[in-house]
Amino acid sequence: MKQNFYLVCDNIRSLENIGSIFRTADALAISKIFLCGICGKPPHPKISKTALGAEETVPWEYFRYTGLLIKRLKKEGIRVVGLEQTKRAILYTKFKPSFPLALIIGNEVEGISPRLLKKCDDIIFLPMLGRKESLNVTVAFGVAGYYLNQFRK
Repeated sequence: MKQNFYLVCDNIRSLENIGSIFRTADALAISKIFLCGICGKPPHPKISKTALGAEETVPWEYFRYTGLLIKRLKKEGIRVVGLEQTKRAILYTKFKPSFPLALIIGNEVEGISPRLLKKCDDIIFLPMLGRKESLNVTVAFGVAGYYLNQFRK
């Protein structure tokens, strides 16, 4: 059995993005998804449309307050890593993860709040080489998730 790899979704507003996240989480054998704040929750037709059944097989749990979840995860010895572009962030390919690990992905427009970023053990970012400032949250999760997953034992 692989080491635990959790995903924390912080205030992701699009139900289609939530569905896509479930599908990618299934591909990565994510241990559990934590849906926080305004995130939609299964069952919902818009989630099911993009999840293609993954919402029924990937374990998930809802938390109203992401900060309380982070506190709980850290108390359980889980390393908390934010995926965000900040001055403190390191290039994702320079990061060497240790597990168990929880990756936080944030709101499509606002990203992860500065308050939550302060609670992260590490912050990683994906380089943007074009004109846009960021990738879609589901694409960013896929890129970072596949990179991190290669270190799981």
